[in-house]
Amino acid sequence: MNAILQQNPARAAALASALVFLVACSLPVFLTDYRLFQATMVLVYAIAILGLNLLTGITGQISLGHGAFFAMGAYVAAILMDQFQVSYWMTVPAAAAVCLVAGFLFGLPILKLEGHYLALATFALAVALPQLLKHKALEAWTGGVQGIVLTKPAPPVDALLGMTLSPDRWLYVLALVTAAGLFVVAWNLLRGRIGRALIAIRDQPVAAVSMGVDIAMFKSIAFAISALYTGVAGALSAIAVAFVAPDSFTVFLSLSLMVGVVIGGLGSIPGAIVGALFLQFIPNLAGGISKAAPWAIYGGLLIVCMFVVPGGAAAAARSLVRRVGAWRRPTKQAERPAQSTPHQAP
Repeated sequence: MNAILQQNPARAAALASALVFLVACSLPVFLTDYRLFQATMVLVYAIAILGLNLLTGITGQISLGHGAFFAMGAYVAAILMDQFQVSYWMTVPAAAAVCLVAGFLFGLPILKLEGHYLALATFALAVALPQLLKHKALEAWTGGVQGIVLTKPAPPVDALLGMTLSPDRWLYVLALVTAAGLFVVAWNLLRGRIGRALIAIRDQPVAAVSMGVDIAMFKSIAFAISALYTGVAGALSAIAVAFVAPDSFTVFLSLSLMVGVVIGGLGSIPGAIVGALFLQFIPNLAGGISKAAPWAIYGGLLIVCMFVVPGGAAAAARSLVRRVGAWRRPTKQAERPAQSTPHQAP
């Protein structure tokens, strides 16, 4: 395995991804509906974190407002299902299209800002949108403070591969297939021309301009794609939770997505899954440790993670692989002379 990691890291990553996908496919056989709902939310957060990572980790643009696009995707799905009786599976691409356009139009002027100015502008979006959703002018569509109550969709078939399908099991399968497709698209995107341009913009913007890269356009494209991913996650969340309300999409959601990016590792595609696991289960763990001050425990665990693995899970995994390789290399070098040294006559 170590030889595969050293000779062909891309192949090793593909094998690891296939193994994780096979494990994820087997979960409906062993888990209860409630645990599958939690697993579905992990996939939802992973999609949103991956979208934010494409902007922050790959392009180097800090956004503290992606919770707004999460809310936008959720409300597009909820309104289409509640008021227009659109099938739930059609609301996901609709939310993706709306967030793609909104992200591009929002990113085109705002990405002229840099650093903390950009972070502040996106933070303002996260603050403003929940209040806008409560406005009386939109209350007929959004349900105002009360939100919109939905019904979990019934599975299209009663059983799949000999397994009885409940709504939670079916929604997990839907989220898994969607997440797998989006992860593959992100992987191919970063290996192509757009991905190389985004990395060049992050690392050497002056050199990127000299090579003919339209920085403003590529940044807007990155923001649009990032918003699309987050909007898809929001739509899947609305379908799985069967409820949307403005107070579900506060500024804390945007900050949590950024926490997931950092925990998983900036610029890491598999790290999005680790960040999603952190967001889904660590708050529950903190609440189990202390009912009086769960967020204090959460903050303490976050500080510990930053001290132990400051580069996130991706950096920790790379460091572990290097250490294993360095540990095995001297052993092989010590064995080689004994095996290859020819017998010398006296």
